[in-house]
Amino acid sequence: MKNRGFLKFASAMTVMTLGGVGYAAHRRSRNPYYKGPVSDHFDGVRFFSPGQPQDKGVGEVARWQLGGGREAWPAQVPSPYPQDAPPERVEGLRVVHIGHASLLIQVAGRNILVDPVYARRASPVGFTGPKRANPPGIAFSALPPIDAVLITHNHYDHLDGPILARLWAEHAPTFVAPLGNDAIIRSYDATIPVETRDWGGSVDLGGGIVVHLVPAYHWSARGVNDRRMALWCAFVLTTPRGVVYHVGDTGYGDGAIFRPVRERFGAPRLATLPIGAYEPRWFMQPQHMNPEEAVRVFREVGAEQALGHHWGTFRLTNEGPGEPAEALGRALAAADVPAERFLALRPGQVWGG
Repeated sequence: MKNRGFLKFASAMTVMTLGGVGYAAHRRSRNPYYKGPVSDHFDGVRFFSPGQPQDKGVGEVARWQLGGGREAWPAQVPSPYPQDAPPERVEGLRVVHIGHASLLIQVAGRNILVDPVYARRASPVGFTGPKRANPPGIAFSALPPIDAVLITHNHYDHLDGPILARLWAEHAPTFVAPLGNDAIIRSYDATIPVETRDWGGSVDLGGGIVVHLVPAYHWSARGVNDRRMALWCAFVLTTPRGVVYHVGDTGYGDGAIFRPVRERFGAPRLATLPIGAYEPRWFMQPQHMNPEEAVRVFREVGAEQALGHHWGTFRLTNEGPGEPAEALGRALAAADVPAERFLALRPGQVWGG
């Protein structure tokens, strides 16, 4: 690999996409984002997923980056769906894929954005890092009034600081995020109020809608020495139109975090699950599910419907842009699940109404 190509890949993957090069930066003893009591997933400085692998070493990162096996991506991966023009309010349940892990959920008269990213690159800088391969499925100017913004974690492909500041200025929504992410969000606008909660916490969004923070097998970082200093989560929305389970990023691990969702909240009407950024498996398995594992989660939580996201917009890992959808189709057929019950969403694609 040419040096220039290697440097571009390294910066894109380890610094911008995965949130930092803090693999060996464990000597830092002060958390700049959060101060709180030690718990079963916080050691006083860093958060962790109990019983799950945590950090990769520099050698493992180099092995991945130099190991080859990366499928080519074209500069553009256009969606077959036009940009959506959402209605101002929906009394039922309507979901639109903006791109990657960004969704607009319209439910029971409330409009909720999840991990909204409108940046051209999933990166802290504009000149390098994973570049958007398709435009957002909803133009920012076409968004309906936004009542709430949910942030699962602080990686650049999920937390787009400038767009959060713009949302606050133009919509003044309620922001909900796991512990420590308030400090990051407010670094883009100090006036933004953020409701932060630990796993098990909840926030009432009004209109009979409550958002609950539940565990995910993932991690966090924004820079070179803040690895796992802000918490990550999945969300469960309890609504008058049914339960919605949204996972931004997670590995499958031992599966122990998924069964309690059904036990506590009942079988979801809808599960929105990540299906991309999973190759090579030896590196990505602890932090990103593959489509086969996503189908397993769909069945274990007993969801009526699933929608796949986190694929086809930013080149993050080794698989090609269309492979997650193809692998999802194979996994559904192997599990004897009708394809229409788990859709791999494209930007601008609408489910429900």
